[in-house]
Amino acid sequence: MRVLGVDPGLTRCGVGVVEGAAGRPLRLVAVDVLRTPPESDVAQRLLRLCAALEDAIAAHRPDVVAVERVFSQHNVRTVMGTAQAAAVAILAAARAGVPVALHTPSEVKAAVTGSGRADKAQVTTMVTRLLRLPDRPRPADAADALALAICQLWRGAAQSRLSAALDRHATPPPTPRRTMPADPTMPAGRAARPGATPVTAEPGEAS
Repeated sequence: MRVLGVDPGLTRCGVGVVEGAAGRPLRLVAVDVLRTPPESDVAQRLLRLCAALEDAIAAHRPDVVAVERVFSQHNVRTVMGTAQAAAVAILAAARAGVPVALHTPSEVKAAVTGSGRADKAQVTTMVTRLLRLPDRPRPADAADALALAICQLWRGAAQSRLSAALDRHATPPPTPRRTMPADPTMPAGRAARPGATPVTAEPGEAS
């Protein structure tokens, strides 16, 4: 499976593409950091970012696009830009018909390092080791995007197996068909219709 991870940001947006599967070696396909000039109009920056993400999706043809789920921060201006960039990434994937998965920073840290409280340096170290890279990916946005892709490859596969197992157990067994018992008042070889009243001979009639 190939996953394109997006660490959303309006000034710097990390993009990392990783191939692999749970229990198998991971392979780096590509990593990049998309940038937009802070002095430009917000609408133009988002348009430029969307075009770059669409190009990346078209070039690498991922099976899934993994985007960091935006969480509340004290800096409202920063979180607004991050949320806008995340929405653009989701839109670019939807236009290309590629499924989108969202992961919180804690989920990504836990998947890559084993601890949801790991710092950026620990995440970068583990990404470098897991992908067997000669150098640490820089800046941190690049390492975070690769970590998102790795998280989806590992957690996404486990979640898919769990969902499939739950669906199998949640499906009720087929209800057996019930047959109507034979009416003893009917002649042999004829079956009574449900709700039909048996016909009996009046006294004195020939049988």
